[in-house]
Amino acid sequence: MSNQSVRRTYTVDEAAAILGISRTTAYECVKSGELPSLRLRRRIVIPVTALESLIGAA
Repeated sequence: MSNQSVRRTYTVDEAAAILGISRTTAYECVKSGELPSLRLRRRIVIPVTALESLIGAA
C-alpha cells in the first residue's frame, strides 16, 4: 500500500462511529475544541492522529 492511499483524515460522521458517539455530539465536540479538527473550506475533517491520541488517552 502506497502512502498516497493511506487515509489521513475522517469525516465527522466516521469519527463519531469510531468513537461510539452520536453525530450531534461529535459536531458539538468539534465546536468546543474537544475533538481536534481541520476546516477545509466548508468541509470539516478529523485527523487520524487526533483520534488515535483521544483513544490512547482514554
